[in-house]
Amino acid sequence: QVQLVESGGGLVQAGGSLRLSCAASGRRFSTYAMGWFRQPPGKEREFVAAISGSALSTDYSDSVKGRFTISRDNAKNTVHLQMNSLKPEDTAVYYCAAGSILSTRSGRYNYWGQGTQVTVSS
Repeated sequence: QVQLVESGGGLVQAGGSLRLSCAASGRRFSTYAMGWFRQPPGKEREFVAAISGSALSTDYSDSVKGRFTISRDNAKNTVHLQMNSLKPEDTAVYYCAAGSILSTRSGRYNYWGQGTQVTVSS
């Protein structure tokens, strides 16, 4: 069992930056691939970024590639999402998730956090 708690969301102006964190409890954190997903207002949840357990592999959606960076610290059971050059269309509830393999599909992830709101003003 893995419990995930996100933090770091908030209100930021367009062009600004935020760093989201996800703290995981439970053992064997390094065996889980970690993903970030988001759900904009009135829309479905969508993939943002993912990282393998070893951190050797990452994947990003085209909409955030070059602006967002996913990283993890297995010693601290945490995963981060550094978000730069934020745009109003990045406004969403952001969720972290844990799964057995790196995937862009939400169904591949077994554990989810409660989400953190990110609002980007224009």
